[in-house]
Amino acid sequence: MEKRWIFKPIPPWEKVQKLAEAINVTGELAQLLVQRNIYDFEEAKIFFRPQLNQLNDPFLMKNMHKAVQRLQKAINNNERILIYGDYDVDGTTSVALVYGFLNKFHKNIEYYIPDRYQEGYGISKKAIEMAKAEGISLVIALDCGIKSIDNLRYANRLGIDFIICDHHIPGDEMPEAFAILDPKQRDCSYPFKELSGCGVGFKFMQAFAEKQKINIEELYDFLDLVVVSIAADLVPIVGENRVLAYYGLQKLNNTKREGLKALIRVAGLKDTAELEIKNLVFGIGPRINAAGRINHAKKAVQLLLAKTKEEADRIAEIINLDNITRKTIDNQTTIEALEMIAEQNRRSKHTPKSNVLFKSDWHKGVIGIVASRCIEKYYKPTIILTEHEGRATGSARSIPGFDLYKAIEECSDLLEEYGGHAHAAGLTLKPENIDKFRTKFEAIVAQNIHDEQLVPQEEIDLKISFDKLTPKFYSILKQFAPFGPGNMRPVFVTENLRIEYIQVLKEKHLKIRVREPETNLCFDALAFGMIDQHEKVAFAKRLDLCYVVEENNFMGQTNLQLRVKDIKVRQS
Repeated sequence: MEKRWIFKPIPPWEKVQKLAEAINVTGELAQLLVQRNIYDFEEAKIFFRPQLNQLNDPFLMKNMHKAVQRLQKAINNNERILIYGDYDVDGTTSVALVYGFLNKFHKNIEYYIPDRYQEGYGISKKAIEMAKAEGISLVIALDCGIKSIDNLRYANRLGIDFIICDHHIPGDEMPEAFAILDPKQRDCSYPFKELSGCGVGFKFMQAFAEKQKINIEELYDFLDLVVVSIAADLVPIVGENRVLAYYGLQKLNNTKREGLKALIRVAGLKDTAELEIKNLVFGIGPRINAAGRINHAKKAVQLLLAKTKEEADRIAEIINLDNITRKTIDNQTTIEALEMIAEQNRRSKHTPKSNVLFKSDWHKGVIGIVASRCIEKYYKPTIILTEHEGRATGSARSIPGFDLYKAIEECSDLLEEYGGHAHAAGLTLKPENIDKFRTKFEAIVAQNIHDEQLVPQEEIDLKISFDKLTPKFYSILKQFAPFGPGNMRPVFVTENLRIEYIQVLKEKHLKIRVREPETNLCFDALAFGMIDQHEKVAFAKRLDLCYVVEENNFMGQTNLQLRVKDIKVRQS
């Protein structure tokens, strides 16, 4: 499917020129900054040089005073405390952070990760009953709980207090917890709304450390866990998240945490000069997630809290094997799902605007990944459902600009449970309601989605000529990092290029040497996974290239190269 190229609006030249002069950069770099809402020297300084003192006051978050007082009381009275977290990367890093930090000051503490298959998402009844039997009087729930209405009522009846640290959108009814920390609460005035679950846990510990007069550096040692959660949960890397990610990467690249060092080794990243967000998204995150998808996510927390290299290496190898198993399962499931979509499209009179697929024996642990894979091929909101304990349970993924959560919410009369946000969600329903749900969901999507949204797009920062791509330009561009949602690596287009030569690499990639006639400058461009473009490009006289700029380090030589995102062949 051919992509749409969407160029970001060109900002007013006087604003670009003013910033370029203020910070002594080229007009192109100033334009990139203005597109990121940076207009003057001070804003540029904050962007390029984030400081930990820019973090928001944690007590601006609703219920923070109440939560800290309850935690202080529990510690002073030597109450048994349970740290409870979701089974994904965000949840397990949250538990490792809060448990690891509090365990320094309070030994009557343990942690709990629910079983994805036995207990499901949210606060489980099994965990509440375990807490009662174990004499636990306070539970700190991380990255979940905001939708656990019934089970929180049950916990209250048993006399167990809950402090919920969540970042998901609350429903109309709030759980009866002792305190709820969630910046997305409607009446929460906390200035930054996009924290990860681990980020909310970090703010709780920041407030606790302040009240207890604990050296904040002891908490900053856990920023390596926070950045892993930020990367894996795909939250925007702007504002407070940018500060946390910036310093988190510094901690991670010098981490003393044996578990993260072991994960870096098994992911083959030990030779990477500096770990970036993309290394966490594609290397570290999937392995942590695999523990809960294939076996039990408690292993991930054990790894993140491991004290010795031997223990960390042993658990990391187990988790790495889980990840290999996960890949095999999700590849097979993806093949089946894509065949199912193709068959539905052949039989349908009208091409649907969404995909809702169900197969009873699909592995529950990979359906979210499969939904994302289906979107890569068929660019539309997708829900993958499987059967679990007599219910159809599923993961949903969206495309840019379409609010998936809102569409699912409009089908709530057919659902047992649902939760999530605009881009990703989970849901449970009775199997007999699947067809009704599919029909209603499709109608809602068709009514609210625009045809152009169903064509994949490439957002482009600016057109640029090759003479602007200098080593100095790139050295400043690198300082835009950490890159991620809200601050993606800048994407450029250069037009009317000649092809010097084209080479196939490993039977699936292309290496193209391109020359810009106007400047007579050449660059190597790598098009990963674009072997299907070979014939089209090989016979092209001229082409327009959409790309990001990267460094290539080879045999002691460092050169700039282009990583291709899309190619358009010019007709004349």
